[in-house]
Amino acid sequence: MSLPARSALSRREYVRALVATGGATALSACLDLSDGENEDPVPAGVDDPSSLPERQHAWDESLPADGDGNVRPAEHHVLVALSLSDGVATGDGVDPDARETVESALRTLERAYEHSNDGLLFTIGYAPAYFDRFEESLPESVDLPEPEPLREGETPAFDEFDALLHLASDRPEVVLEAEEGLFGERESVNGVELEAELSGVFDRETDSRRTGFVGDGLPAERTDVPGVPESVPEDAPFFMGFRSGFADGQASEDRVTIESGPFAGGTTQQVSSMEINLEQWFDQENHYQRVSKLFSPEHADEEAVGEVGEALGATNGLTDERIEATESDARERGVVGHAQKAARAREDGEPPLLRRDFNTVDGDRPGLHFLSLQREIADFVRVREAMNGTDLDVATANNGILHYLFVDRRGNYLVPPRSLRALPTADPSGDS
Repeated sequence: MSLPARSALSRREYVRALVATGGATALSACLDLSDGENEDPVPAGVDDPSSLPERQHAWDESLPADGDGNVRPAEHHVLVALSLSDGVATGDGVDPDARETVESALRTLERAYEHSNDGLLFTIGYAPAYFDRFEESLPESVDLPEPEPLREGETPAFDEFDALLHLASDRPEVVLEAEEGLFGERESVNGVELEAELSGVFDRETDSRRTGFVGDGLPAERTDVPGVPESVPEDAPFFMGFRSGFADGQASEDRVTIESGPFAGGTTQQVSSMEINLEQWFDQENHYQRVSKLFSPEHADEEAVGEVGEALGATNGLTDERIEATESDARERGVVGHAQKAARAREDGEPPLLRRDFNTVDGDRPGLHFLSLQREIADFVRVREAMNGTDLDVATANNGILHYLFVDRRGNYLVPPRSLRALPTADPSGDS
């Protein structure tokens, strides 16, 4: 893939395009840009990676918070799809040399980059297809079904590869360098010599590589992409124009962690890649209607959101009363909010999902890679069913934001604890 034209883009647009392009040439251009602007060095990692959290998904304490106390996600994201090479794992078990290769490669990243948004955060998760090769089944404490359609008329493609590597950083050169280093295109990463590479154990499924971004003002800079209207608010961190990830609307890392069995300390991950009809969202709906459909009609009545959600602080404003009013809002007002519907799936008032989703312009169209962590995939399914609102007496066009989102692809993954992240079997308790 050819590189984007530097002269036609701002710096932020250019580096996002480089991340989306990927490969050694894009990395070289990104490094040249960083060197030319005298950026601070990327902070180094730890000498002893065993000092890092046992939970791969323990990111929150390593990420900054905004002025309201909401965790601020990293700006740049890459999802690397991986297929296991022949003979590495069979019903009889895993090649121990291959397992050591994977662990050594991942430890190199942890020595090279600080576990933070200014360094590198990453997880590796394994799909049902990976575990199907083993004679043993996953333990009852792990809920990892094959992905399926979750709405009438939905026909997504399903991830059929074995594993998914999620790389995240505020530094675009970091996600590119880490990816290239893992596959033998670099002798070192951030000055640390690579101990091993994943080539020979995994093959990259380049056609399924996904990328994206989060950050105030970043979506508005993508109006050069077809389908992104000029009316995207200048300060919005997400394409649909509002903040997300409010502290009281997110599950804690404890809540999404598997509590028992051999994979205790891990979590499950699902990724739904979707296209967003932004032109209809912005050109046919006014601000009041967008607030009503994304949050609730009461949010719009009370002007509780602000231009991009800044008035909400650390809460999405979904009180028990607003959640309980979902059915009557549908029946009497003819509109319900997306967040209002989804909040009906809370347990004891606590959200079950930890969202780490991000905007994308993969395929030169605006979209969202909706990445969520949850203790069980069933938690995600339950939230999705609540969001569908099939029990509500409301027209599809006013049923939250369903009318504007189209799921193209979905995948489910088990993200093991760090000690089992390198090619686990379905029954790690029997591994030698």
